[in-house]
Amino acid sequence: MILGPKKLLQLVKKIKLVENLDKRELTTPEGAGFDIRLGEVHKLDGGKAYLGLTHRETPKVISKIKYQSSKLQSITIKPGDFYLLSSIETFNIPLNLTVNFKPRTTLFRSGLFLRTGNVAPGYHGKVTFAVKNEGPIPVTMELGCRFAHAQFYKVEGGGMQYKGQWQGGRVTTKKREKQI
Repeated sequence: MILGPKKLLQLVKKIKLVENLDKRELTTPEGAGFDIRLGEVHKLDGGKAYLGLTHRETPKVISKIKYQSSKLQSITIKPGDFYLLSSIETFNIPLNLTVNFKPRTTLFRSGLFLRTGNVAPGYHGKVTFAVKNEGPIPVTMELGCRFAHAQFYKVEGGGMQYKGQWQGGRVTTKKREKQI
């Protein structure tokens, strides 16, 4: 079952389900969840990636730009470019909920493909997505723009606490590390 905005706003007040939501989401959310805004842009910057049975390593990244409410900033994503995008919002997911993300349709209408994931029960932190321009033209995104939609689902039977190293919203590993 997807939770609607009325219930979600109650949880925002009661348990800080999502922090740093835009005023628009706090007063007049639309759809069946919250829109998520662009907070940071990261570019893969060398290193290597390794996905083993017990260990993982992700490429080094550089933070291109970070959202500042007092400063208008943007990034132009050229055809073929790949970036990681982090949210402004911070999630505090209780054990009875999980969150899935959908791209806002203006992304793919512009040629951008958003790779999303799932936020596990018990996760706390910002979320990170991947975006690639698979279209024929450059696309400019302003930091702070709405780019994804979060839908919250009830977990029947209770969820298990997230134990992974990505707790807190980090974007990459510092070196090869053992998985929890």
